[in-house]
Amino acid sequence: MERKIMESIVEAIKENRRMALVTITKSEGSTPGKEGSMMSVDPEGTILGTVGGGKVEKTLIEEAVECIHNHQSKTFQHDLSASSELGMVCGGRVEGYIKVFGTSRKLLIAGGGHVALELYQLANFLKYDTIIFEDREEFGNWERFPKASQIILGDVAKNLSAFPVDSNSYIILVTRGHRYDEEALKAVVNQEAAYIGMIGSKSKAKRTLDHLLAEGYDAEKLHKVYSPTGIALGGDTPEEIALSIMAEIQKIACHGELMHLKDKHEKE
Repeated sequence: MERKIMESIVEAIKENRRMALVTITKSEGSTPGKEGSMMSVDPEGTILGTVGGGKVEKTLIEEAVECIHNHQSKTFQHDLSASSELGMVCGGRVEGYIKVFGTSRKLLIAGGGHVALELYQLANFLKYDTIIFEDREEFGNWERFPKASQIILGDVAKNLSAFPVDSNSYIILVTRGHRYDEEALKAVVNQEAAYIGMIGSKSKAKRTLDHLLAEGYDAEKLHKVYSPTGIALGGDTPEEIALSIMAEIQKIACHGELMHLKDKHEKE
């Protein structure tokens, strides 16, 4: 069974699907699952293997599904006594780990210019998989982006349309001109990405979104586009612009808040 469980994990990774592996690393007293028990869990809660069945397994399935949706692994520990939240009478205790696979965030960068380069460097530091889309080889090559996961050369909009975008994808449009950004936006606006941002001024953003609205693109989906993109941190160098954009992406990816931690702690 262990081999089948690991094969299911490997297959999910190959197919870019998310999967969790639940493993009991320690058990004390009377417990339904023993040390080394494991099961795989998919986003719908379908399992392969077992960690003992009953309430504890049901709880761990729910926790694994939540971890998958939050893109986060975690440790767990549960008391199996009548007074615990599980209300079991085994009297034992289990500890373990829920490891989520296939959760690397992908940053799709349309463009290879100065801001794109700084975005790529920040994204790599933050452990995003970076995919560069460019139609100019001098701005889309491995010397310029040596740690990119992929560099896709050619028509940017066409290649974005063909790329497998999912809810773990973050897209930023920083091409070499307004026209190219607009075409790229058309290619991704209907995709189920976690974030779509387009660089530019307020007037450019309004003009571009008005064009798409006039062409029949869905108003609700256009409203979800972050343009102008970034958080108002100040500064106008490529590095500062990239930082403001990555701050916005990170806020969305980690369900953050726009406030100083000092102020937040004072309110608590």
